Amino acid sequence: MATREKLTAAQDVLKQIIVGQDNCVELLFTSLLSGGHVLLESVPGSGKTRFAKAFAKIIEGRFSRIQFTPDVLPSDVTGIQFFNPKTQNFELRVGPVKANVLLADEINRATPRTQSSLLEVMEEHQTTIDGETVRLPSPFFVIATQNPIESNHGTFPLPEAQLDRFLMKIKLAYPSFEQEKEILLHQRESDSLNEIKPIFTTEEIVSLQQEVRKILVSEVVTDYLLRIIHRTREHREIELGASSRAALALMRAGQALAFLRGREYVTPHDIKTLAASVLEHRLILSMDGAMRNEKVDVVREIIESVEVPVELELSR
Repeated sequence: MATREKLTAAQDVLKQIIVGQDNCVELLFTSLLSGGHVLLESVPGSGKTRFAKAFAKIIEGRFSRIQFTPDVLPSDVTGIQFFNPKTQNFELRVGPVKANVLLADEINRATPRTQSSLLEVMEEHQTTIDGETVRLPSPFFVIATQNPIESNHGTFPLPEAQLDRFLMKIKLAYPSFEQEKEILLHQRESDSLNEIKPIFTTEEIVSLQQEVRKILVSEVVTDYLLRIIHRTREHREIELGASSRAALALMRAGQALAFLRGREYVTPHDIKTLAASVLEHRLILSMDGAMRNEKVDVVREIIESVEVPVELELSR
């Protein structure tokens, strides 16, 4: 099966498992191909964990899951040096972070100290345990989930440094009446999640990530992207605007989306499509802004306020 056919087949599998979330499926693959990580957010019971597990099965690699609670320690995530009484020596035991796809379930239930154990892991694809550095396998993709309605009940908001490590924040919406009916009918007798077979090897994913970096980003598109970034720093209702890391993330995501859609160049529409998912979770509203608007509304206002360049000669 050709690469393009595999990408289509993989997306079709997820669309059958998570009905009515086609846009989220595309965003998830965009994040993987760009080498970033994803924060999935929605109310309980909407399929976040199922979505992540289904996605992990498509890749023929190692999958790990961490169910975060307040009593999970950093060593439970990264690993420890333990004393083996049989050998009378200390031995390294790497934690669940040594995986190709890591599901950080309900990440906002972990304490800030435990959340911080993922900073090095997500940014540098390595972990340091008692002074010993361990490289993680490639690809390394973190899918974290959180429930927005539980912010005051045994949860800890993710700090800005942690949020900035996520390429995108993807929100799962409620399915429509017909879509939810389809879900019930499909799962009446069996769970299709158990029938998913791997489509990509880890080597193929790494190769695709390298191909994505070759997608052309013209000066016109770069200028448009930067105008959006700089507008977030100038907006009256934003206290902390998008960083240079955010600009790079938006460019990488644009390359991945263009690749996913079969193009060799990024268009302004790609950037406009991705901007809210890439930027919303990275911004901090001022007190006045937070009282008057939702963060996503401010981001959309910024995106609409920046003139979209005419898509001429972008492939040159």
